[in-house]
Amino acid sequence: MDPATTSRLDEQITQALHLVIDPELGYNIVDLGLVYEVTAEDGGVVTIVMTTTTKGCPATNYLKEGARDAAWGVPGVEFVDVRLTYEPPWTPEMMSDAAKEHLGMSDGGGW
Repeated sequence: MDPATTSRLDEQITQALHLVIDPELGYNIVDLGLVYEVTAEDGGVVTIVMTTTTKGCPATNYLKEGARDAAWGVPGVEFVDVRLTYEPPWTPEMMSDAAKEHLGMSDGGGW
């Protein structure tokens, strides 16, 4: 794949990841700031680096499987590796403004 194609694939996968909803927070994992990196390489090999809001999150497997399934749904994807990391640790500041508003944090309210 040429760089433009892999970049498009990265974008398509990131868009698909918006369909994965954190069951505890009720919002998508991209806007929650849980997706740190999406990389597509030659041959449709995709790596997703993500986190959870806390270590030991009961939804960890659900979120990883959701991310994997969402990526598999994008044409051109041949292999998906979802990697979990806690570096850097997730903080509410990583959320988009839309996610903060959804969770009632847009008025400066805390977590």
